[in-house]
Amino acid sequence: MSPTPRTPEYYARMFFGAIPHVVETGIRLERVDGGKATMVLPARADWLGDPQRGLLHPGPLTVLADSACGAAIGLALERPQPYATLDLRLDLLRPAGPDRDVWCTAECFRMTESIGFTHATLWQDREDAPIATALATFMRATATKRSAPPPSNPGTAASGTVWTPPAVGEAIESRHPLPYIDYLGMRRSRDADGGRIYRLPFEQKLIGNPALPALHGGVIAAFAESAALLHLLETLPEPKFPKPIDFSLDYLRSGRPEETFARCETIRVGSRVALVQVWSWQSSPSQPISLTRGHFLLADPEAG
Repeated sequence: MSPTPRTPEYYARMFFGAIPHVVETGIRLERVDGGKATMVLPARADWLGDPQRGLLHPGPLTVLADSACGAAIGLALERPQPYATLDLRLDLLRPAGPDRDVWCTAECFRMTESIGFTHATLWQDREDAPIATALATFMRATATKRSAPPPSNPGTAASGTVWTPPAVGEAIESRHPLPYIDYLGMRRSRDADGGRIYRLPFEQKLIGNPALPALHGGVIAAFAESAALLHLLETLPEPKFPKPIDFSLDYLRSGRPEETFARCETIRVGSRVALVQVWSWQSSPSQPISLTRGHFLLADPEAG
């Protein structure tokens, strides 16, 4: 007999078992309790993002949170239908390492005819001592009416202008080894004006929606978060080492199965905190797929 809807077996088979990035990372649906979905990200050395302190990169946490919040939306729907992430915010509360599993429990706390609102808690040792929290908003189904295009990224080619990416992307060499950025396969190049561009070559393991297909929303966020981190590492003088505090991401278009690009702008650098904005795109900078803003604590590498 086939598993009935709203059971962990149903979601594991019909949804997460068919998502390449979820399968590749090893994320699993652990339990469904009422309207709450709990998922687990297995420990993995690739998730290291801060070798100075031995801390997790925020990227895998974002992937986990986006997946769990998506599961919570699925539980809240009266009947199966498509839905997509509109925005996501991640707040990093406590240090966490890549050597332990990460758990995430998400719940849809408000569902309208068009929008679903979710929140999630991520932890390692104890659920009452979370390492991060997340808020994510989802749009139900796909509107049939064409919406207005998102605003263009200031300082990029005008809408309709053909953009040709640099032919070669160089390997990223940082003063600090960053395993998660290596895992993503990120590269770097320069645009015609000499500006720094970060690149995410397409791999099948990055797919989050095999039906479209489209990149996993958490992957798009992780790429932008990684670009912001690299941007600060490459523009700030030592001994400052950026420690992520929070990220807020708006999804503007679906990420197609092709190379993705990002450009970063430092909005503010203070004595203790930096704010970075990241535009991500594929076919043209004038047609961004996401806009990300993140705060970073600036501390000596030896600081906890």
